[in-house]
Amino acid sequence: MARGGFPGMGGGNMNNLMKQAQKLQKQMEDMQKELENKIYEASVGGGAVTAAVTGKKQVTDIKIKPEVVDPDDVEMLQDLIISAVNEALKKAEDDSSGEMKKMTGGMNIPGMF
Repeated sequence: MARGGFPGMGGGNMNNLMKQAQKLQKQMEDMQKELENKIYEASVGGGAVTAAVTGKKQVTDIKIKPEVVDPDDVEMLQDLIISAVNEALKKAEDDSSGEMKKMTGGMNIPGMF
């Protein structure tokens, strides 16, 4: 071990590490903003109900085909809406997780996601 410190931990290496960390942080912030603005859609029931959500996980649109609206079976329509919204949210989450894994090389960095 080098005198007064750890081998390979000179000031230059630490500066490079800090620059890389700052670059990664900036890239992640940019990617997060991009993901938040994306729209994710999912259809269920053969296209009977379609839901759209943002990367911020906010519902932006629900489309319901008129032939699905049956006053005697409101529960089915409710289930279709829930399924469509949940599927769209899952797409948003999967996309976000996949992009984060690409960015971090699969490292699990607590507090990043």
